[in-house]
Amino acid sequence: MKTLVFDGDCGFCTTCVSFAERRMRTGARITPWQFADLAALGTTAERARYELLWVESDDGATRVYGGAQAVAKLLIDAGPPWSPLGWILRTPPFRWLAHGLYRLVADNRERLPGGTPACGIRRPAA
Repeated sequence: MKTLVFDGDCGFCTTCVSFAERRMRTGARITPWQFADLAALGTTAERARYELLWVESDDGATRVYGGAQAVAKLLIDAGPPWSPLGWILRTPPFRWLAHGLYRLVADNRERLPGGTPACGIRRPAA
């Protein structure tokens, strides 16, 4: 099972997910973290507030990908024409660039179109 977990309180995140739902063929269940059973998905609310999550569960194993790698997994799952971009985002040095760009966008999402003060995030405790 594949699940994409996003911040349902963030207008920017909701707009991005709505685009993905309209334009991409994904087999993933897409859900706001506020309505997800995060413990069953192998993650926490703290992490879900911090970044987009892609969760894969099969054969009793759960893998959680966050941030730019969650985006890459979504693109790969969506198939052509999106999947080549997803594979590129998983490969260094593009992986590192994608991470930096993702953090820049995520850390400033309240300033982006559709963003509101509710979109502001805090870094998880180390």
